[in-house]
Amino acid sequence: MSELLQIADELYGLDLAEFTPARDARAKALKGTDLGKQVKALRKPATAAWVVNLLVRHETEQVDQVLAVGAALREAQAAMSGDELRALTRQRRQLTAAVTTQARGVAKERGLKVTAAVADQVEATLTAAMVDEGCAAAVRSGLLVTALTATGVDDVDLAAAVAAPEALGFQATARDAEPAARPELHVVPDPDADAKALAAARELLEAAQEEVEAAQGGLDEAAASVTELEARALQLQGEMEELRRRLAELESTAEEVDDELSDAEDARTEAESVLAEATRERDAAQAAVDRLA
Repeated sequence: MSELLQIADELYGLDLAEFTPARDARAKALKGTDLGKQVKALRKPATAAWVVNLLVRHETEQVDQVLAVGAALREAQAAMSGDELRALTRQRRQLTAAVTTQARGVAKERGLKVTAAVADQVEATLTAAMVDEGCAAAVRSGLLVTALTATGVDDVDLAAAVAAPEALGFQATARDAEPAARPELHVVPDPDADAKALAAARELLEAAQEEVEAAQGGLDEAAASVTELEARALQLQGEMEELRRRLAELESTAEEVDDELSDAEDARTEAESVLAEATRERDAAQAAVDRLA
């Protein structure tokens, strides 16, 4: 394991607000070296990536189970075993949902409430690790900087998803495991640590505020839609009542017309009888005239 990965393993295991000041302190202690530049270049993880990194270190067995089911799923796909594939797909969905819930609990213990949007990204990352072998390696490294998505068909840009390209193949140190001996770095206390921690906290606050504003915007939009639809429903109700009234009038008129039609048909039948009788009498009279003539 390279010295960079040793340092990254420690940094990406810290709380999210501690990452930037701790990274900068390490880089400052290594100032003037290539390693110092590499440490300084380590990117702060996105919230969803940090949650997954946290899960890898604190719930290693659960993550190993997720990755094992993913490997079995990929083998079933390759062998085209339909029954096994369907069973593993159901297990995959149940497992990723359960582990995501567990991840939210682990993050909450560290003082971070995971929003629904972040939870969706965590679950998408776990799913990606199950359908894509490269994503599985990225997750197991515990050095993610961004959430992952994968279909199992298209390639994923894993180099951009982890702290360093050599992270693929690395396995994060479990929280309860005894970490390997690390070289003494002679870290010099950073006089700006408090200011940097405050800046990091403000970044988290700003991100949280953005989520609140986005959620408020969604609520306002939904409320406006409800108001509009309520008005439309009232309008349609009024139109339906008017149509019912009109239908009742038409039904009454139809009944009157049916009565008049019945009377008219009776009159026609009677007129036809009178016409037939008159025609017979005329024909008889004509016959009498013809005989006398």
